[in-house]
Amino acid sequence: MPSFDIVSELDAHEIKNAVENANRELSTRYDFRGVDATFELTDDLIKLKAEAEIQLQQMIDILSNKAIKRDLDPRSFDIKDMVHSGKTYLQDVGMKQGIDTPTAKKIVKMIKDSKIKVQASIQGDQVRITGKKRDDLQSVMQLVRECDIDQPFQFTNFRD
Repeated sequence: MPSFDIVSELDAHEIKNAVENANRELSTRYDFRGVDATFELTDDLIKLKAEAEIQLQQMIDILSNKAIKRDLDPRSFDIKDMVHSGKTYLQDVGMKQGIDTPTAKKIVKMIKDSKIKVQASIQGDQVRITGKKRDDLQSVMQLVRECDIDQPFQFTNFRD
């Protein structure tokens, strides 16, 4: 019976490359010349540091553009609140990895409401879709691509 998994994953190597490219652009931009502004990547967080609030907003745009060029979806970034400490502004950007339970339940409910003849089951941080026809599985893929859930999804483990 054909099946596939719906997952939400980010390539750690591409994230690292996007952050390095964003730092490189900061060093060459005229409006950031002489400014203490950096991107720093930890395990599951990107830390942004700048001297002004507007610079942080520009840095988020730079990071999003670099992520897009690396085939990363900016919707997978979880932008936290800004923190003002002394003369610096700090902001953390988390990365959404995996599908949390409420989102997985929304996906399963959406698939069941569509009346496509497939079975959807939550398995940890992914959703497994099983059906008798490949066409039904492809219509589920199209349905998930068009949904308005604010998270990017990939389709893996397609078996016939």
